[in-house]
Amino acid sequence: MQEPIPKKAIQKADVLIEAMGWIRRFRDSVTVIKLGGSLLDDEEALRHLLIDIVFMETVGMRPVVVHGGGKAVNQAMAAAGLEPRWVQGRRYTDDATLGIVEKVLGGELNELIANKIESYGGRAMPLNTTGESNNNVLYGEPITLEGENGERLDLGHVGHVTRVDRDAIENLCFAGQVPVIPCLCETDEVVDGKRQLLNVNADTAAMAVAEALGAEKLVFLSDVNGVLRDKDDPSSRIGTLTPSLSKELVGAGVISGGMIPKVEACLQTLANGVGKVHIVDGKLRHSLLLEIYTNQGVGTQIVNEPAA
Repeated sequence: MQEPIPKKAIQKADVLIEAMGWIRRFRDSVTVIKLGGSLLDDEEALRHLLIDIVFMETVGMRPVVVHGGGKAVNQAMAAAGLEPRWVQGRRYTDDATLGIVEKVLGGELNELIANKIESYGGRAMPLNTTGESNNNVLYGEPITLEGENGERLDLGHVGHVTRVDRDAIENLCFAGQVPVIPCLCETDEVVDGKRQLLNVNADTAAMAVAEALGAEKLVFLSDVNGVLRDKDDPSSRIGTLTPSLSKELVGAGVISGGMIPKVEACLQTLANGVGKVHIVDGKLRHSLLLEIYTNQGVGTQIVNEPAA
């Protein structure tokens, strides 16, 4: 007499069948994943996220990682006796700060993420300016901010991305490697034989990469589980946002504060050709796989209006 199959085994098979449709749909598509600095401090959360990324590449997706690292930079600055300076919430980056940013964010963290992906069975390529050869893929120009009286506020070596080396990133993806990109860019202009390095906001760097690649998805991994109707109630997560619903919720005060520019930037990214944008809690175990390969998802997806 045949032994009964355990219920848990059947449930696992059901999960795989559910995932199969999404795996087929997103096979060969590019997903840009932005890793926030808070996740890099959580070893267990980072491990599960990177295993998820290895899984994604294994089943045919083409993940690209863009990362920040503000907390690690702050720690390194404190160890060096340097006090961070902020201008309208942006880090002022002088020569000394830039040296630490390049070493810690562009070197140590970038290499760490790539090495961990490889230790979990994947293949990864760190793209930075600190190795034996410069394989940076982001280029940009310095920025300033507008002061209260219309004056321009200098940020030091801070910039935004104006050009992405799309061919270099795509070639790595086609070769089965995960590109790992720090939020740093170089100027196109060469002075005294070298380009100037610039510190870049990680969110905007990820958006620039996703737009340049025409990515199917851009996923923001952070310590919030999406856009909430009640900021104090995690269970009030909004599963799907469209431009019209976003405008309605901003007007009603549901989307407020720092979430307004984030959502507006996501909508602009959609308008520039990215298929979907997701905001996901990276500290939830296997949140990437749950968001991409299940019918319910665990974050907020921001999409264009449905076709009439």
